[in-house]
Amino acid sequence: MNGPEIYDAQTLPSDDNVNSYAFSVDLDGQWFLQKGKMVAYYGQIDFHGIGLGRLDSLIAHSFHSPLHASDWVVAEGRGKMVLADRAFDVNSYDLEDGNLTVRSGNLLAFQPSLSLKQSIIPGFLTLIGTGKFVAASNGPVVFVEPPIRVDPQALVGWADRPSPCHHYDHQYLRGVLGGVRAWTGIGGTSGEEHQFEFVGSGTVLLQSTEELMPELATGAVPQQEGVPNATGANQPSQPGGSGQLGALQRRFGL
Repeated sequence: MNGPEIYDAQTLPSDDNVNSYAFSVDLDGQWFLQKGKMVAYYGQIDFHGIGLGRLDSLIAHSFHSPLHASDWVVAEGRGKMVLADRAFDVNSYDLEDGNLTVRSGNLLAFQPSLSLKQSIIPGFLTLIGTGKFVAASNGPVVFVEPPIRVDPQALVGWADRPSPCHHYDHQYLRGVLGGVRAWTGIGGTSGEEHQFEFVGSGTVLLQSTEELMPELATGAVPQQEGVPNATGANQPSQPGGSGQLGALQRRFGL
């Protein structure tokens, strides 16, 4: 009977998947990393918060999303770093002089050769340039071409194309109540009633389920036996915003 495959610093993959749920970064320099996504590492690696003075030039070049600055760190040094996110599917992608917009909670890490910017679509970030990034999804990712309408909860991101438009089914819009639902989201917003519409050229990334990855307080230490300094485990963050606006954004999958 074959036992589990056991890795060490030499046998871990270099910038490739360990399995469907974990990715190994061969670090020799710097990577941007979302807090809480590193599960183990070999070598000499330090982690610096965004805003550390010594890294000002790097931040000015590669990180342009102040709303998410507290959720990210810079991993610096040499070694191998294993990334994962709650046993969701993890994959790496290569951009070549391109741009890709991805749901902020799905983006795990990226090389500093890419520039991260705040998307005009709430809850999404845009990567521009050439380099590698790592993202998670709830199930395998499907790549499709426009024109297409997609369920907002299934949308992971889109590449080399304009932002989507909202589309509402005609029956969903009929009458006064339909109008109220269209503006407020009250009354249900399934993919059969409300979609994102993509037209033109480019690629759309879909996860193979309509369930979003559950929100999680980024970098929070869970209140579990044997975990030191556990705080805030039962208070997940609300990246979509607070109050009524945040609730509507989450209802629409933003």
